[in-house]
Amino acid sequence: MRKQAAEARDSLPPEVRKSKSREIEQRLCLLPEFRSASVVLFFASFRSEVETGPMIRHALAYGKRVVLPRVKGRQLALFEIKDFDKDVSPGAWGIPEPVESHPVPLTDIDLIITPGAAFDESGNRLGYGAGFYDRILPSFPGMTIALAFEAQIVPQVPADKHDVPVMKIVTEKRIIETNFKCQTASNK
Repeated sequence: MRKQAAEARDSLPPEVRKSKSREIEQRLCLLPEFRSASVVLFFASFRSEVETGPMIRHALAYGKRVVLPRVKGRQLALFEIKDFDKDVSPGAWGIPEPVESHPVPLTDIDLIITPGAAFDESGNRLGYGAGFYDRILPSFPGMTIALAFEAQIVPQVPADKHDVPVMKIVTEKRIIETNFKCQTASNK
């Protein structure tokens, strides 16, 4: 499934991927959860993923604090960036990562924007196999939103009991509201 999703994404010509990414950004920016978030954990796009560079630059321009993950062993370390073009360089596996200058605890994050290979309409996500987001999502009580091309939406993603679905998925055609709800302090 991971390979099929990557192939579907890879088959999009660069200009189509850029256009669809702009449509996804427009939908994301209209979401109240995004508009109200002060601190947003994005992912820096890699290869044929939804292009997040323009989204990150816009979020910074509008005064949001932007945090990006950096691979540290088997964990993600979170660092705030001030300038996407100066504070990010190729890291593990060539994936763009932030410089290690402004660490941010997960508790400071208002919204996590997640990557993934494939998603279903229930919010289940198929990552890339290293389990990085599987380790941080269970302890995150806030809103999670995945960015995906419609080609990455599949009928069903295999999910184990420890997997944490995302709450919304934004594609170039729609916003998928899943049935998964935030864990607030009262229902953790």
